[in-house]
Amino acid sequence: MKEDSRIYVAGHHGLVGSAIWRELQRQGFQNLIGRRRREVNLLDTAAVGKFFTETKPEFVFVAAAKVGGIHANNTQPAEFLFENLQIQNNLIHAAKLAGVRKLLFLGSSCIYPKLAPQPLKEEYLLTGELEPTNQWYAVAKIAGIKLCQSYRRQYDCDFISAMPANMYGPNDNYDLQTSHVLPALIRKFHDAKTSSAATVTCWGTGAPLREFLYADDLASACAFLMRNYSDEQFINVGSGSEITIRKLSEMVKRIIGFRGEIVWDESKPDGTPRKLMDSSRLFSLGWKPKVNLETGIRMAYEDFLSKQPR
Repeated sequence: MKEDSRIYVAGHHGLVGSAIWRELQRQGFQNLIGRRRREVNLLDTAAVGKFFTETKPEFVFVAAAKVGGIHANNTQPAEFLFENLQIQNNLIHAAKLAGVRKLLFLGSSCIYPKLAPQPLKEEYLLTGELEPTNQWYAVAKIAGIKLCQSYRRQYDCDFISAMPANMYGPNDNYDLQTSHVLPALIRKFHDAKTSSAATVTCWGTGAPLREFLYADDLASACAFLMRNYSDEQFINVGSGSEITIRKLSEMVKRIIGFRGEIVWDESKPDGTPRKLMDSSRLFSLGWKPKVNLETGIRMAYEDFLSKQPR
């Protein structure tokens, strides 16, 4: 990529896409392309094709997706499967037709089997059953990986895929019905603090282990991979450390300053018992994350507060 390369960031207003946009601006790229849904509906095949024909992007970051936590996946399985398949199919195929020089598709750590060995190596894909609570999203992301691989094999397209750990950071979704665990905790503890509630109820047992990656670290990795990686094998992007949901909740509670108690609702699902990715392939190429979890949560909370009504 050169400073004047035409670079399209699909989903540039979301958590990951906006981080990639900031990182590319920081690195001096001057010809960034982004469109909101009202401008280009990525579910519309013809509209996506027309957009690629008109803008002629040379590099594409696919960060657009329908995302959400356990509750959203459980209650909207059709939307999570159909919309994600449609979005990525349209973008990847349009990139091929338009002669895009390189494309990076972003997946999710939920692609791995529920009970796969830990840490999760790239070769564990499709070696066991998926976690039922987010299988719809996982199946779509696996299809996206395979589509990139197939276009590379059949058409010699330089399409690569990266699988990030659980993401959080600026521009996250804090809606309690559709968000992931960390932004949901930030919202819960903030609301409890401002309302002087005595307790905060968290889902499950608190025992599952999760790995978290700050969005700006992922953006740095994406720019690095676009420059330095070209292989059919997708590559993990993680922090290399993990924490139980119970300890994470206690950390968020402390950072936000909530003084009440945490109650665990064990009637609610835990999800996958453990998800720690093996990011050694990426680390060996020379990239490492910079933001530790506590610092990242503090910055995410500042972002959350900046978006609250005055």
